[in-house]
Amino acid sequence: MRKHHDNAFKAKVALEASREGARINEIATKYEVHPGQVSAWKKQLLENVAGIFSTKDGNNEEKQWEKKEEEYLKALGQKDMDINFLKKNLKKLNLL
Repeated sequence: MRKHHDNAFKAKVALEASREGARINEIATKYEVHPGQVSAWKKQLLENVAGIFSTKDGNNEEKQWEKKEEEYLKALGQKDMDINFLKKNLKKLNLL
């Protein structure tokens, strides 16, 4: 049966495995995880650790979300104006 570990657990194990002098087999035994899995989490941690400090990507992504939100709000406002225009004209024609 496979165990599913949350990201916090994986990070904890990977951090411990990345410490100087750490032994993968001991850590695997301690956390009841296969040594290959510990090595994989450690590798993944070391490959992605630089991304934690990069704000350029985060800001760009945030700007994209803000731009999309602005577009959606603009479209929603336009739809509201269209609905109000149609209601007003339907009332003038006594259709509403």
